[in-house]
Amino acid sequence: MAKLTQLLMLTALLCSTAYTSVEDVHAEDRFTVQEIASDFNFPWSLAFLPDGDFLISEKSGNLVRLTADGKSRTIIENTPEVLFAGQGGLQDIVLDKDYKANQQVYLSYASGDDTGNYLKVLSARLVNDRLDNVSVIFTSNPAKSTTHHYGARMAQLADGTLLITSGDGFKYRDAAQYLDTHFGKVLRIHSNGDIPNDNPFIDSESALPEIYSYGHRNPQAILVSQSGQIWSNEHGPKGGDELNLIKPGKNYGWPAVTFGADYTGALISPYSSAPNIEDPVAYWTPSIASGGMALNEGTMYPNWQGNIFLANLAERSMRRLVMENNQVTEQEILLKDRNERIRDVRVSPDGYIYLLTDSAEGKLLRLNPTENER
Repeated sequence: MAKLTQLLMLTALLCSTAYTSVEDVHAEDRFTVQEIASDFNFPWSLAFLPDGDFLISEKSGNLVRLTADGKSRTIIENTPEVLFAGQGGLQDIVLDKDYKANQQVYLSYASGDDTGNYLKVLSARLVNDRLDNVSVIFTSNPAKSTTHHYGARMAQLADGTLLITSGDGFKYRDAAQYLDTHFGKVLRIHSNGDIPNDNPFIDSESALPEIYSYGHRNPQAILVSQSGQIWSNEHGPKGGDELNLIKPGKNYGWPAVTFGADYTGALISPYSSAPNIEDPVAYWTPSIASGGMALNEGTMYPNWQGNIFLANLAERSMRRLVMENNQVTEQEILLKDRNERIRDVRVSPDGYIYLLTDSAEGKLLRLNPTENER
């Protein structure tokens, strides 16, 4: 009887979500894919400079300034020494919301070696293609001896505070439920590294004050909508990738609650939901392994307004999620015919969707809508 129960549970975990996912076989009628530039060494993140140029981080350690036409690139000087191993390296880039006035940028990266390493975040001014006034404003605690599950995505709230995702370090998954470590958390700090006095655990002696939410596995994207909602996605193990609406102080379950199984096929938890734990807005089994994520709130693609876009590594696609009342009502699988791992997706200030492919010859792509879509 116990084996039958376990089999039924595993079968349930391996079922897809209830809504329909459709692969678009007529994508060329709706948009064209333009290659802006190529030959990036495992590009990880993308930011848009006010003059139209791009900043692109390469996981191997370079921060690249690419001209708006894609024809010329410059390596930014004085970037940090990074641990380029496993899933670690130079990772996310965020421009301060007042970048035009202060030239402030934030970079996340892996630091240390394979016996002891950390997720770090620095703040710096980008002046004449060089990082100046560099200051490390966050270092994860404690050190870990794996080079996996850094999280490392960032977003800035309207009040100027910075959100940082921190993974569970792969072999430290139980610590995602502990409030005395940074493993498996979303964190919130001021842009100088100070702790906001309205963080949810600021008055708890047993909790790290940076913690904003917990119970995460490996959050690979975080964004803030124009209305102030915080969305994140995270990798599950064998299945159970999640889209979450992040709220302060909430527990998102990992590893006590999950829709995924272990890589061996063994159950991690018999529970996919539990009291006082936030359910995911959506989940994917088998895994699609999403990377970056973007929310389209512009008018360049009017038929896609309010949709969330996921860059997918394992599925080698981009997913378009139709959202209604904070629920996914429809999904569309795009770009699968290209058979490329997609690491990041961003919407530019002028409304275009840009993508980074994940390889040693990574590309920057743009989706140009056809007249049918405008």
